[in-house]
Amino acid sequence: MTAPDGTIFFLPGLGFDAVASAPLAAALESMAADRFRVVGIDLPGHGGSPDAPNGSVSALADRAVSVIEAEADGGPFFLAAHSMGGKVAALVADRILSGGANVFGLAGMVLLAPSPRTPEPMSDDKRAEMLSWVANGIISEDHAAEFVAQNVSTPLADDDERAAIAQVRLMSPLAWRRWLEEGSTEDVSTDVGPIDLPIVVLAGEDDDDLGVSAQPRLLDGVYPQARFVSLAATGHLLPYERPAEVAAEIVRLWDATVSVTPQLTPEWGRLIASERTAPEARGFLSRRAIADDPNYTPRALSPEQLTMLRALADRLVPQPESPRIDLAARVDDDLAIGRSDGWRNTGQPADVVAYRLGLDDLTSLWPADDRAEQDALIDGIVSGELNEFDAVGGSDWSGTKRQHWLDDVRTDLTRVWLSHPASMARVGYDGFATSGPATGPAGYVSVAADERDPWEPVELGSVASDGDDDDRDDDPHHDHPALNNARTVEENPAWI
Repeated sequence: MTAPDGTIFFLPGLGFDAVASAPLAAALESMAADRFRVVGIDLPGHGGSPDAPNGSVSALADRAVSVIEAEADGGPFFLAAHSMGGKVAALVADRILSGGANVFGLAGMVLLAPSPRTPEPMSDDKRAEMLSWVANGIISEDHAAEFVAQNVSTPLADDDERAAIAQVRLMSPLAWRRWLEEGSTEDVSTDVGPIDLPIVVLAGEDDDDLGVSAQPRLLDGVYPQARFVSLAATGHLLPYERPAEVAAEIVRLWDATVSVTPQLTPEWGRLIASERTAPEARGFLSRRAIADDPNYTPRALSPEQLTMLRALADRLVPQPESPRIDLAARVDDDLAIGRSDGWRNTGQPADVVAYRLGLDDLTSLWPADDRAEQDALIDGIVSGELNEFDAVGGSDWSGTKRQHWLDDVRTDLTRVWLSHPASMARVGYDGFATSGPATGPAGYVSVAADERDPWEPVELGSVASDGDDDDRDDDPHHDHPALNNARTVEENPAWI
């Protein structure tokens, strides 16, 4: 059986548990057979699971993270989250992308009428009514049926309605009260900054509080890449009302992002997720692995300059048509925030100024459709043979300034490519797994071509031998991180 493309972790809304992921799993199986594994999560007090230590959103996120850490296979995954689960998902995503969770591979989110990071809009009368339903213990069947009916635009099919009511009745009264009195009113916006992931937000037109008209306002500034999808004749209970539409958006987002971005094998992903990798390193590797925004708007360069930089990147660091990294966009982002290697040649202007001058100059010289001539131009600048040509506009950009600038560009593009975790795996570099809190001595025992220590990915070679033919996997002295690495790498002109 072929391994799935990835995993969808489902965080349900108030009153619902892992069972609520079943309609989505069935829709995905029908639409994209075997491509996705769906893992539903029972949040505290839901589905018979124990209550959390307290009523905070953070406590709910603790449970979600623990399940994801246990179930993640090292490959890419999405978070799909409904209502209350959407607020929890914001904290979960923040922990993963900061490296605070022992998991790697978060590639996007699909949010279904999510509760915002700020207090959830709900009238006092409605809150009081819902609290009254658990005043004497477990929610009655009548009140559970009323809750489901209030959250749909049209009645559910009989089987779905029975499943929904059963889940609501199974919820802990304490967890119900805690969400209404604490979690839904908590403001976690100071704990969670903008989450720059590919994200789709779906909401119903007939959802009064968390519907399509409210979501752009509620999520303003939270998800810069969010795309909002309106669903007609739909209430709040999207997992049961519109599973096919939700599944279609998951497939669409996956194909537009994960499928066109270089990926690690699960074994490499598990190494990043392990305690061999420090949280800070895991965080920046997780962020670097995120697909580039196909609608990226340059922040430091003009659109024309970014186009020129992309053309130059294609010659300096060739990549296949797909999957690929938008190296130029990542360099532009670095320029916008002032991130650099910290030095420049005497007489060179500041990085962002140099890039603007250099790209305008290069545009005036660039042979648009002839790769051989493009390479010849690059060779001429690198060698200094083109120094006698004046720069565009008669500036003093010609000469060694042009040459030194292109040296910096070559370094920047190579650095950005190599900093991507898939590129590290491509060249066999696992030195990031040297500074985590895992116990044991640090450093390689074996430093030789085509040999690896037992903790390293198997593609890096055979387990090192100590002079006889015994396998050293069981030797505790070999179960530790590395300090240095020397590997032979099969040449691949499409990447190197």
